[in-house]
Amino acid sequence: MPSSEGGVTISNMSTKQTYLTGITTTGTPHLGNYVGAIRPAIQASEVPGNESFFFLADYHALIKCQEPDLVRQSRQEIAATWLATGLDPEKVTFYRQSDIPEIMELTWILTCMAAKGLLNRAHAYKASVQANEESGSADPDKGITMGLFNYPVLMSADILMFKATKVPVGKDQVQHLEMARDIAQRFNHHYGELLVLPEVVVSEQAVLSGLDGRKMSKSYGNTIPLFETEKKLRKGIMKIKTNSQEPGEPKETADNTVFEIYKAFATPEQTEAFAAAYADGIGWGDAKQQLFELINGQLAQARERYNELMAKPDEVEAILQHGAEKARALSVPYLKSLREAVGISS
Repeated sequence: MPSSEGGVTISNMSTKQTYLTGITTTGTPHLGNYVGAIRPAIQASEVPGNESFFFLADYHALIKCQEPDLVRQSRQEIAATWLATGLDPEKVTFYRQSDIPEIMELTWILTCMAAKGLLNRAHAYKASVQANEESGSADPDKGITMGLFNYPVLMSADILMFKATKVPVGKDQVQHLEMARDIAQRFNHHYGELLVLPEVVVSEQAVLSGLDGRKMSKSYGNTIPLFETEKKLRKGIMKIKTNSQEPGEPKETADNTVFEIYKAFATPEQTEAFAAAYADGIGWGDAKQQLFELINGQLAQARERYNELMAKPDEVEAILQHGAEKARALSVPYLKSLREAVGISS
């Protein structure tokens, strides 16, 4: 019987772990994405003995984005970002969700196992219903698509297809992992122990504040894009909201966006020196300039690689196609066994 601990685990004696990370292809990656998700995921993928799957969740993107050009652009930008920041496609399996048709077939099989009552409790769906009710709509499901409603089932298929049992997610995604386990258990009850139950890994992601002090988010329009030109990066950093304290006045580091972002990129020694400069009354212009120089220095090489990849879409495409071949070498035979289990076989 497959183990419920560890990633594509072969048996209860296996210590091998398989991690799976999905990246929704909407929007342009920003500093918050890099610090909170991209950098730690790449670092985890380099741990010897583990297997990692990274995929571009472009079918998920359709739930909230109906602009084809934006989806295409975002797929390219996000793929180039991960590759430029150090993701090694030879060490991991890096693919587009839409290149693995077995995921969509498994989604339907799992849909037939998913209780509607379970999906009724999904946070995103409940939030949309609540928004309709608060707006006075007579229809609580107004504007809610089946894509949004079935989102947890597609996410379950993403995870279960590759037997991933270590799935790093933020706290807001824990419920979806619990749903995936529930759906997998129902399938196994009916058809045998074929699906590996995923284990949630709650990642303590660093959450950066944006230009206005709120969480850095595309929905707030307060982000600093990861691979802006030097000029635009500096301009963005100079827009960070600060208080009216003058140079020479001691400044607090707590709840200060400039210091928070600096700390996310700095060594402990650099952070300590920056905190001392705050205590000595550094001016906001100087503090922001130091922040710019730190980030620009760290991202310059990756930015150059990113621009090369964006100018060579065929290179990115070849990498993704290679990843799809690796992924389908697993998904095709596995789906065959699942089809046979439910009574649909050639």
